[in-house]
Amino acid sequence: MSRPSTFEPPACSRSRTLRTGRGDFAVLDAAPEAAAGGHRGAALLVPGFTGSKEDFIALLQPLTDAGYRVAAVDGRGQYETAGPADPQAYAQEELARDLLAQAVALAEETGGGPVHLLGHSLGGQISRAAVLIDAAPFRTLTLMSSGPALISEGQRAQVRMLSEALASMRMAEVWEAMQAQETPQDVDVADPTDTASDREDLRQRWLRHNPVQLITTGRQLSVEPDRVDELAAVASLPKHVLSGERDEVWPVALMDEMAVRLGARRTVVTGAEHSPNTDRPTETARAIADFWDRQ
Repeated sequence: MSRPSTFEPPACSRSRTLRTGRGDFAVLDAAPEAAAGGHRGAALLVPGFTGSKEDFIALLQPLTDAGYRVAAVDGRGQYETAGPADPQAYAQEELARDLLAQAVALAEETGGGPVHLLGHSLGGQISRAAVLIDAAPFRTLTLMSSGPALISEGQRAQVRMLSEALASMRMAEVWEAMQAQETPQDVDVADPTDTASDREDLRQRWLRHNPVQLITTGRQLSVEPDRVDELAAVASLPKHVLSGERDEVWPVALMDEMAVRLGARRTVVTGAEHSPNTDRPTETARAIADFWDRQ
């Protein structure tokens, strides 16, 4: 789960709308200073289950300092990007095709060709699906804390309970129930006992998520097949598997094995768990930029 310590974007970024052939998406767009020599490439950052573009706030400044134009995006039904009440709109292929459209739009804006793609958790599996449809819009793929197949048994149980609650309760009621129960570390579900985060910002983010999106993507996390061999066959695309040293959603050993199967670069961020982007952002940004620099 990602719990950003702030929802205030850094000075290098701005909140805006990315217009694509598949609709409009809310993004945090961060660009290097022109005086620093322009950008070395563009990147699209995709958040996880119950997350949003704000999960990447702590990465924006160091990645732009490294010379990269970075767009963190809310997918359809996430936070500031609207989505319909139709479950089919959140099928993995639909979300993957959104990513393809976002990558094309970002590349057209920057004039820099294919973009680096990074997906966290659920966002990693959607990113994988996008690459398997068409790898051409992408320069590299980084899977951050995103495993080879379905989530762990304990996390599947948590997602089932959340989905049942969402099917019968209003979003505000589910939030209050999570607070009352002091939910343990779930799959990207904001922990209401986390005093390091601005609780009201987290609450407002939760309330603006589309519950149909949460139910549909939670189900997908619970049944996702192993598609690592398919991804490995996309030999032209450099790959990076990055995680913390502990993870309750997918065992770290599974991600180690996935990296070997993919022939991917492997980074384990010391002191981080499921969200290196918020747990250890400086170290995580350094590892990401170093991978991009080598491509």
